[in-house]
Amino acid sequence: MTVNRLVALDMPASIEFSNHVRNAWDSGDAVFPIDQRLPQAAKESLIRQFKPSVLIDDSGISVNLPNSEPTADNDALVIATSGSTGAPKGVVHTHNSIRSLLSMSQARLQTDSSTHWLLCLPVSHVAGFSILARSILLGNPISIFSKFDEAEVVNAARSGATHISLVPTTLQRIEPSVFHTILLGGAAAPLQLPDNVVTTYGMTETFGGIAYNGVPLDDVEVRIINGNIELKTPSLFRTYRGLDSAERNTDWYITGDSGSFVNNVIRVFGRRDDMIITGGENVWPIAVEKVVATFPGVAQVVISGIDDEEWGQRVTAWIVSSTDVAPTLENIRNHVKTQLPSFCAPTELRVVREIPTTSLGKVDIQKLRNLK
Repeated sequence: MTVNRLVALDMPASIEFSNHVRNAWDSGDAVFPIDQRLPQAAKESLIRQFKPSVLIDDSGISVNLPNSEPTADNDALVIATSGSTGAPKGVVHTHNSIRSLLSMSQARLQTDSSTHWLLCLPVSHVAGFSILARSILLGNPISIFSKFDEAEVVNAARSGATHISLVPTTLQRIEPSVFHTILLGGAAAPLQLPDNVVTTYGMTETFGGIAYNGVPLDDVEVRIINGNIELKTPSLFRTYRGLDSAERNTDWYITGDSGSFVNNVIRVFGRRDDMIITGGENVWPIAVEKVVATFPGVAQVVISGIDDEEWGQRVTAWIVSSTDVAPTLENIRNHVKTQLPSFCAPTELRVVREIPTTSLGKVDIQKLRNLK
């Protein structure tokens, strides 16, 4: 009886990485790409949690691991996700869920197997791994970089790469017109975007973007229950592996995002956990960020809640200033109150040199709060 294994790949994106994925899938095994930015202790913790059978490092050495657990038939991928808090979860995707997302994406983008994709995001996240999967499963030509580099990305476009997946921080570092299409995800998109940029909405559990420019892909269903966005998609994960390994008990996935769905367009207000409750009033950080971002001298802004004995939480703004003299709290408050209720106006302003982010461009709120 053949036992399906989980193969851990402790290596950066490369042709060798792609070959290991292909070999594992041909053998009926699943793969677990390990984030290369993690310290060794964190890598070992994930290995203990997800219990792979084999570990292959970037030198090609393969080591059989003790205390392993098999995977189910048709499992293809275990990918770690933790969001902003909590222990990482191992999201298990099948060949069917991966192929479903790739097919829906291909139909919406009107691409085919000849489309040349560029991979420059970590393969330990679905945004990067999905590009690799297009090459393996659909036969797309691909250029692979282990990390983002402006010069290499532009040269790849000049050499034939036409499509790419980026996050806002990397989009800002290139001239977008060198590509035919740019998929943009990972964090809130800038207000002004070129026509060739397609914003995506999705999560690890859906194998990435299931809505482009707010419009669900074909075969994706959306509903709003008590303000929560819920999804039904053939690209939905099978289960979690590790600490939270309970099977899904419904076809509908509760995203944890608050939003609306009107005229076939998803509008995301934010993570329900991100909502600030100040003096009994609900404040959505994204709405405040959009207003503050339009104030002169504000290069970047993040809004979040800080615990407050009197108000429960106080609305706090972190900004990166584009001028020598940063805007004042009074300036920012008055500006916000011209467009939003007064309780949305920040009561604390922190000027920082930069906004710390994860590899996918999401704000690292814990690091931000610890900045002096």
